[in-house]
Amino acid sequence: MLYHLSNYLNDFNFPGAGLMSYITFRSGAALMLSLFIATIIGRKIINRLQLMQVGEVVRDLGIAEQNAKIGTPTMGGIIIIISIVLPCLLVGNLTSVYMILLIISTLWLGTIGFLDDLLKLKYKNKDGLKGRYKIVGQVGLGLIVGLTMYLSPDIVIRENHEVENVVNHETVITYEAENVKSTQTTIPFVKDNNFDYATLTSWLGDYAQLGGWILFIIVTILVITATSNGANLTDGLDGLAAGTSAIIGVALAIMAYLGSNVVYSSYLNIMYIPGSEELVVYMAAFVGALIGFLWYNANPAQVFMGDTGSLTLGGIIAVYAIMIHKELLIPVLCGIFFIETIAVMIQVPYFKYTKKKYGEGLRIFKMTPLHHHFQKPGDGSIKALIQRPKVAIPESRLVTRFWIIAIFLAVITFVTLKIR
Repeated sequence: MLYHLSNYLNDFNFPGAGLMSYITFRSGAALMLSLFIATIIGRKIINRLQLMQVGEVVRDLGIAEQNAKIGTPTMGGIIIIISIVLPCLLVGNLTSVYMILLIISTLWLGTIGFLDDLLKLKYKNKDGLKGRYKIVGQVGLGLIVGLTMYLSPDIVIRENHEVENVVNHETVITYEAENVKSTQTTIPFVKDNNFDYATLTSWLGDYAQLGGWILFIIVTILVITATSNGANLTDGLDGLAAGTSAIIGVALAIMAYLGSNVVYSSYLNIMYIPGSEELVVYMAAFVGALIGFLWYNANPAQVFMGDTGSLTLGGIIAVYAIMIHKELLIPVLCGIFFIETIAVMIQVPYFKYTKKKYGEGLRIFKMTPLHHHFQKPGDGSIKALIQRPKVAIPESRLVTRFWIIAIFLAVITFVTLKIR
């Protein structure tokens, strides 16, 4: 709103109106607004949740730190969503397809998470919304994002190429002269850093490009579903999901900024994405909202984000990465989410298999999601293949270490772009 108002005032040479034309200014404003909103409304929402007796339903894990959280207000993801959307409406360009799609994604996933939390509180258990309904919602969003990427004339790229200068034999990065619709994405460890989904459907002949878009939409659905659920699994310790997501958000914002500038894009030898600078404004609000939420969610937490927040955070990260054509970097950048998911995926089948074969279920990890494994002492009281660490790690220290790993993974993600 303020962005469009400033454009109108700028036509009359109104003093200061031109500031809103700068991405850096609007991103800074979005960050400060979201941080301010989260800290101010956060207290009011927490008080309201306490009055409504909206307390977290906590599984008895035999961990004193976890059991002490029973009754702590949940559904705090509402704080995050409000703190993201309001600044975007105020300083964002609401004609940008990127901004519109991200706001829709935020509200869409927030609604799914809210319904899940609501059912958990209503029936006082951890079941919530049935898994198939969550999947339907995530698949639905994947279709919206994928089809919009395919159909919108405003979502385009300029492909990058390496050209050797015949005079001094230096490598120069050049770009196509025109914007094009493309199924290309960024992939690490290869020379040109580009991978085209259409190459996998080249056997379709004249329909190879259409096949590439269909494959891209399928990948979009899988990435959104996996990342959203991965963030949901990670949300089990005070500040873990919020802090990790904020670190990932900073990395994605930098990638979007670099990809929207032809000079910086050529330095990294990545595709140039015209118009994607608006994504930086959104991600600034995203990071600011999470930092503000951490004011209340840091150990010991005064509020939990619930599925309202965790499903939304993972989905936003996935949609954002897809729009800047960096979805194949998610396993590295979101390594915490990825490992948490893999741990559950191998633990459950192994437990069922050993129970069927030996009459007693055995574990690989002492407990999953993986962060709970480190909260249990490796004294043999739980039959698991991996007993280390022998001594349980306090929650605050464990969360800090996960944050450090998330920072390391973010740096590694950037490094992979320069490794050929």
